[in-house]
Amino acid sequence: MNLQAHDFLDGLGIPYERGNFPQETEKGAANVAACFGMRPRQMVKTLIFEIDSGERILVMVGGDQNVVSGHLKKVAGSRNIQLASPEAVKQATGYVIGSIPPFSWQPDGFRSFLDVFLMDEPVLGVGAGVWGNEIFITPANLVIASRASVVNLTDRDRPALLD
Repeated sequence: MNLQAHDFLDGLGIPYERGNFPQETEKGAANVAACFGMRPRQMVKTLIFEIDSGERILVMVGGDQNVVSGHLKKVAGSRNIQLASPEAVKQATGYVIGSIPPFSWQPDGFRSFLDVFLMDEPVLGVGAGVWGNEIFITPANLVIASRASVVNLTDRDRPALLD
């Protein structure tokens, strides 16, 4: 099955590999990682947040990581930010929560942020848009495809914005 995310990467000439897992797999990065013999950190959570201005942003962290609220507020430039509702996520991305690809749907100017610690991984898994389908891509190519800014979203002891 060729999905919009595949067509997008093919159009940019970005290399990736496809993966499939049983659709009965319980939701969650650890469960998907287990299907491929990978670590949960390598399965990217694509989270949509909403800023008080109405802007929505994409945040990507490892499946076993949590976003440090203060760091997210710093990189987003707003003190009033919250996780978008499932309805707002569907409206913004065209996808339901669980297999949102981190590229192919963003309009120009849409801001995306990737946690710097994902750059240490050899390969990352991201949703392809349909549960049971995964895309494996290098961190550098994920940054290109998603037009993401690389920032620290998960380590409280280091600054959010990188030099």
